[in-house]
Amino acid sequence: MALLHVNFFSDVLGMSMNMDVILPQETKGQIGMKGRGREGKLPSLYLLHGMSDDHTIWQRRTSVERYVSQMGIAVIMPAVHLSFYTNMAHGLRYWDYISEELPALCQSFFPQLSARPEDNFAAGLSMGGYGAWKLALGKPERFGAGASLSGALDMAAEYRAEKNPAKRRLWADIFGSPEELQGSDNDLLALAARRKKEGGKLPPLYAWCGQEDFLYVHNCTARDVVRELGYDLTWEESHGDHLWECWDEKIKRVLQWLPLDAGQK
Repeated sequence: MALLHVNFFSDVLGMSMNMDVILPQETKGQIGMKGRGREGKLPSLYLLHGMSDDHTIWQRRTSVERYVSQMGIAVIMPAVHLSFYTNMAHGLRYWDYISEELPALCQSFFPQLSARPEDNFAAGLSMGGYGAWKLALGKPERFGAGASLSGALDMAAEYRAEKNPAKRRLWADIFGSPEELQGSDNDLLALAARRKKEGGKLPPLYAWCGQEDFLYVHNCTARDVVRELGYDLTWEESHGDHLWECWDEKIKRVLQWLPLDAGQK
């Protein structure tokens, strides 16, 4: 595997940004693991971080590099700060950055990456689970599937129920008022309904949430809504909380679920 740290300038955000990238490599002599390449253009997984983290967290808290070593897939781990992958009401245009500028830059930096939506996937945890579903639902021309682990999938309900003043100020900076969030493209359940109404292929979705997680009820609501809308949802739940020991295990399940083609060497 080739592991790269990339610092670059975002025109959309007007500042330098960071991402870590794992690229597949055919290897035979690595101790304890083998690497596998892939014929043709490479599929990509955009692996997204949560609220308290950054672009390095998946490598520091999981063995994702080892898990993907024989899959022939690129893994792109960008930093998006505390943005909720959203064009903020009082802040920067992180949605435009993550959904438009970043994929174009990645495919420019690494020409071996496929630009086909069926070869580009998003996955993430907590805030990143929200971002992953949002990319799959909101950018069908770029992303073919989305997977959430302990995701904040019903932010409209979470915002309405929030009593902590600091958290409410945070949500206001990101989403505006609860009324502005409800029914907007930042409301994943409303976005899923609009995608269904517009017609066209619906993206396959995956969600896991631990039964002890504070987001479990909201995940169940999202499960019921997207199933009722007719989405191909793979839903899994088990004992577990909002913890890295759970996500390290479940990211392996996400990698198994990805609808990859048979282009491996």
